[in-house]
Amino acid sequence: DNHIDIHELERIIFGALDGEHSLNNLPDAAFIEERIISHTFFKKYIPKGVPDLRVIVCNGVPVMAMMRLPTIYSDGKANLHLGALGVGIDMRTGITTYGVVNNQPAMYIPGGKTKVRGIKIPDWDTILEISVKAQQCSKLGFAGIDVVIDQHKGPLVLEINARPGLGIQVANQASLR
Repeated sequence: DNHIDIHELERIIFGALDGEHSLNNLPDAAFIEERIISHTFFKKYIPKGVPDLRVIVCNGVPVMAMMRLPTIYSDGKANLHLGALGVGIDMRTGITTYGVVNNQPAMYIPGGKTKVRGIKIPDWDTILEISVKAQQCSKLGFAGIDVVIDQHKGPLVLEINARPGLGIQVANQASLR
């Protein structure tokens, strides 16, 4: 566990406000976000970190989705470019289809014997509903909605991406036309 005391937290926040992490050492802002407790469903699939789901929504229609799982390579991060596992999801059923790590096919979750194909995503209909609502609220006609599944609150929108990248097409073995 990465526990820090109040003094270390203050040091980190004041450091950010003083520009410690900005490109030009200019004063910055600090955002404090609610902690996400990853749904227990994911425990058997990830070594650590918070997995997420990306849903591409175009004009109110969810058209493609993938699950991003932190791996032994990605140090708890769900970013594909850091070595996370991208897994395509069948839009109708919410069941995983195909996996990719570092743009290479992956039949199994790295570090284990669990197949990437056939995993049923919990709360799939709710995930699609909140993704559509998020896209509509954003006023973007095309958006990548990142959703996490919190243990206590269920599906939550983590962020909305105007340019969601191409990894989702590789993970689904399909192109977005």
